[in-house]
Amino acid sequence: MGFVEETKRSLTVAPFECAWGEDLRFGESGRGCVAFEASAQNDVTLVFRQQPGSQHYRYKMDSSRHYTVILGSHRNKRLRIEVDGSTVVDVAAVGLCCSSSFQSYWISIYDGLISIGRGRHPSSSLLFQWLDPDPNPNIQYVGLSSWDKHVGYRNISILPSAPQNSVFWSQRLCCGKQGFRDDSDQRLPADFLESWDFSDAVFVVGSERKVVPAHKVVLCASGDFPFETTDGATIELPSVSYPVLHSLLEYIYTGSTQIAEWLLSSLLELSSRFKVKQLVNCCNEITDCLEVDKLYESGKILKLSSSRFQDHKFDSFPLKAPVNVQKIGQFLAKGKHSDINIYVDGHGLVAKGHKLILSLWSVPLAKMFTNGMKESSASNIFFKDVPPEAFLLLLQFMYYGALKVDTWDTSVLVQLLLLSDQFAITALQFECCKRIMECLSEDTVCSVLQAASSIPSCKLLEEVCKRNFATHFDYCTTACTDFVLLDEATFKDILQHSDMTVTSEERVLDAILTWCMGTCETFSWTSVDKLLRTSTPEQLFGERLSAIDILLPFVRFPLMQLSMLKRMERSNLANHIQAFRQLVAEAVEFPRAGAGQWMPTSYKCERFQHRRSSYKELQYISDGDRNGIIYYAGTSFGKHQWMNPVLTKNITVVASSPNSRHTDPKALVSKNYQGTCFAGPCIEDGKKLSWWMVDIGQDRQLMCNYYTVRQDGSTIFMRSWVLQGSMDGRNWTSLRVHGDDTTICHPGQFASWPIVGPPALLPFRFFRVALTAPAAGSVTNAWNLCICFLELYGYFR
Repeated sequence: MGFVEETKRSLTVAPFECAWGEDLRFGESGRGCVAFEASAQNDVTLVFRQQPGSQHYRYKMDSSRHYTVILGSHRNKRLRIEVDGSTVVDVAAVGLCCSSSFQSYWISIYDGLISIGRGRHPSSSLLFQWLDPDPNPNIQYVGLSSWDKHVGYRNISILPSAPQNSVFWSQRLCCGKQGFRDDSDQRLPADFLESWDFSDAVFVVGSERKVVPAHKVVLCASGDFPFETTDGATIELPSVSYPVLHSLLEYIYTGSTQIAEWLLSSLLELSSRFKVKQLVNCCNEITDCLEVDKLYESGKILKLSSSRFQDHKFDSFPLKAPVNVQKIGQFLAKGKHSDINIYVDGHGLVAKGHKLILSLWSVPLAKMFTNGMKESSASNIFFKDVPPEAFLLLLQFMYYGALKVDTWDTSVLVQLLLLSDQFAITALQFECCKRIMECLSEDTVCSVLQAASSIPSCKLLEEVCKRNFATHFDYCTTACTDFVLLDEATFKDILQHSDMTVTSEERVLDAILTWCMGTCETFSWTSVDKLLRTSTPEQLFGERLSAIDILLPFVRFPLMQLSMLKRMERSNLANHIQAFRQLVAEAVEFPRAGAGQWMPTSYKCERFQHRRSSYKELQYISDGDRNGIIYYAGTSFGKHQWMNPVLTKNITVVASSPNSRHTDPKALVSKNYQGTCFAGPCIEDGKKLSWWMVDIGQDRQLMCNYYTVRQDGSTIFMRSWVLQGSMDGRNWTSLRVHGDDTTICHPGQFASWPIVGPPALLPFRFFRVALTAPAAGSVTNAWNLCICFLELYGYFR
């Protein structure tokens, strides 16, 4: 079906229909995730099957095994999951759908575990999870469906799914005492109950003077234990029996305990003495129940649990109630009850910590403290080659169970992600991945991808980065050369990514040659060709020479102009590199129509197919030509003869001042000259500003590399202004800044300027020309932006 090409832009599904596509397919049967945006009043419906169905397929009539997920059923009041047409989940979920705007959702399936959430990535806003007791291992295709009203879908992506114990699932399925444990070696608080490991306090209990070890950091975070007023770290309890003390400690270390009914009053007295308030409350509640129920058995075993006191904000923290997380954090800040001094080479002492807390979070640290080496008994520990800012954040996370510093600095988050992998702190990996994906940009994607590709558990983040890189390929390979640091497998995955977006195949070739050179300089194929006059391929490419044969086939040479291919055929590259020579020769022989343009054939190899998301080049030729995006929009993007694109609603034009006879959006994009056409000033962020803004339309983008304006009939000439681009109409990027520019000096004059550098490689939906200082030629109307024509050029999709 020809559906897939449309899904990357937008798709509207009619009532009772379902859209399928070969690209809407999980990479692995039974495991995958679909992320998408939807606009509907109700019943956003997704169907998961082993094979795609038909367009008129109704999911309730499906006879094969399948899952159906319905967001906003029952008039946008319920969430439903069906298995083979039978409802298995029907829960309240009011307002999941919103017909006035597109909302982001994701649905993941992993071996029968269906997870549903809001947001752009599967790390955000989990709404619901359900585990199929009889999982369907064969589901692979995703269908986009509807019920009784149209549903709009867009930005649909297929991502790998994560297992339930992956760092991408903040909500874990726990079983018994396993709790947060992801590793069989992971230590739990219960492991330290009455253990001499890291013990710094003891109780001497009963007449037999039994010695019981404990840990100040745990006890003092749970109640009021008088270590500062007693002799050293010893608490004498001659009148307390060992079973009572054991129950108190077990409750503190594990969150639950049990005790014989006849010892309950003693436990209440002891917990009151040390102000373990939650245990006091539990004892009082059970006492009240026992007074009501007179028919209790003598010697009955009572169970006490702190589960109802848990603060779910800190679900990832290994120590549960009655331990107070805030107190644990204060112990780090003040260095109280610490048993270890933590140093970072070159930065000195960074914290006074507690071996027990660090061991609960990190298996590597726990092993270091208990392996019998010098670190096991040392009070000072030194870390080499760790960034101090990120390391301090890691420590704070282990003490608070959350990132206390609201950092969105990607470089720091990447460092923290690498540290969390080094010390095996999976909950912190999840938090880092979540934040990185929320602030990922084209400028940071290379550094993030380099880190994520080295961490096996970060496959989802790696895939998101690869997609971001592929969709901004020109910018990521031209604005800087960080991409040459990527390993060969990662770079290869980007080159064959289904969302690969480039302005020309020549840029793909240049990027491959630059990566193979492995230097911090950008090369074009012509510059490499010149270097081969005096150097050998072995000298130029070194260890990456063998990668050329692997990567060059990803360049679609048949899509290049025949004249360029002829130049390549005579180049030093063709003389020295056999794979290059063969691919160019194949492309030269490729069947073409007139004027060197290739014609459709039965070739199915990707090298002979246009990329699905390639840009259309709209090249500036001369002032007032018909090659720009605004004129192209007037033809409904090449579908019929020109009409004013504002009237046909193909684009939208807005001015900084209200519309009037002389501030007419239609006039700015008209082919007719306007004697008076201006945008008046407004106040924006406390500054006076005048602007004309063009919106080329939802799901359309332009990499702008040239623009033209025309002065109206007045003598109010702009001198300082800026051309800006934006994806959302709120956050603007300057494409070209003009200061004291005297180019325009006559009424009715055309003027054009190129956009150069990295800004020319970024796609935008919104563009505006904004006056940044008073214009010349008038005092009273100096803030009027007097242009009657605007045209934009570049690469459009």
